[in-house]
Amino acid sequence: MSVPAPPSDKIRFGEIVESDFVPPWWAKNRHVQTIFPRFFQKRAKVDLRKEKLTLPDGDFVNLVWLGDVKRSLGLVAMFHGLEGSIRSHYSNDMAANLAKQGYAVVLMHFRGCGGEINIKPRSYHSGETEDAWYFLSWLEKKFPDTKKAAIGFSLGANMLLKLLSEHPKQQIVKAAMAVSAPFKLDVCSTSINQGFSRLYQAYLLKSMVNNLQLKMQKVDFKNILTVNESQMGALKSFREFDENITAPLHGFKSAEDYYEKSSASRFLHKIATPTLVIHAKDDPFMHESILPDASSLSPSVCLEVSEKGGHVGFMQGTPWHPKIWMHQRANRFFASFM
Repeated sequence: MSVPAPPSDKIRFGEIVESDFVPPWWAKNRHVQTIFPRFFQKRAKVDLRKEKLTLPDGDFVNLVWLGDVKRSLGLVAMFHGLEGSIRSHYSNDMAANLAKQGYAVVLMHFRGCGGEINIKPRSYHSGETEDAWYFLSWLEKKFPDTKKAAIGFSLGANMLLKLLSEHPKQQIVKAAMAVSAPFKLDVCSTSINQGFSRLYQAYLLKSMVNNLQLKMQKVDFKNILTVNESQMGALKSFREFDENITAPLHGFKSAEDYYEKSSASRFLHKIATPTLVIHAKDDPFMHESILPDASSLSPSVCLEVSEKGGHVGFMQGTPWHPKIWMHQRANRFFASFM
């Protein structure tokens, strides 16, 4: 059971509160909330700078910067969702929004998502925190006197929550925000394989398969995977992909083992960083049963839940001038810590 969120931005950490997000009449449907920003809303213009960060194993991730860190109010590290990038509507427009507030922004593309094929077989997944922790530690060394926050979307939100739980004493990130996190990966893999949501799965799965097939032309997977390039097209669900690709590629026994060890719901009680989680019950990527109980939240985590909002949607305004509520929410939240 949730209680109404306070009118001020005094976060009620350790509680589940009712979000103040209210959808407009034209965007009450969860699929409209999810699809409209992606395909119909005009993207904000951003002046980006690219940088390649070499990782300890010799591979790399591509970074994208917006704003001048030394002249900013603080630096926000951003993590995108499954098969996302800075070009994803939520990444691009949140970065533009935060820059207008006076923050500098840097997005870390997960391996293989920055427009280049990586040189190691290893990829990324919902629980892969090693690259992100190296990235954050690198930021701290590069800008030790700059306040830092972090925000993750969908898969990136799950990853960020898990990372914060693994480093409860960390002092790099002063505050974190997680949007539309798939708290229970096993339930989510079942939910997105049903009804209209299967279209989202097919869209993302096609990208995942195509990218892996391209990588297979340059990287040897023979001693890691049992499926070859020509067999990839037979994978029709996230669960099949995770069973045959994600699990063996990253040292899990099975898809279920991966889901069990990587789901953020297991880690929320260990987070010591002030963290705001926003979620919509009607998210078409997942069932509302994935929402954690208040008893599983640490005293540093606040979960704000809305009845509507879709997956990384939270649109208000009009069809001609839509506004993204989660931008306003991020601005209010980060202003309390940066």
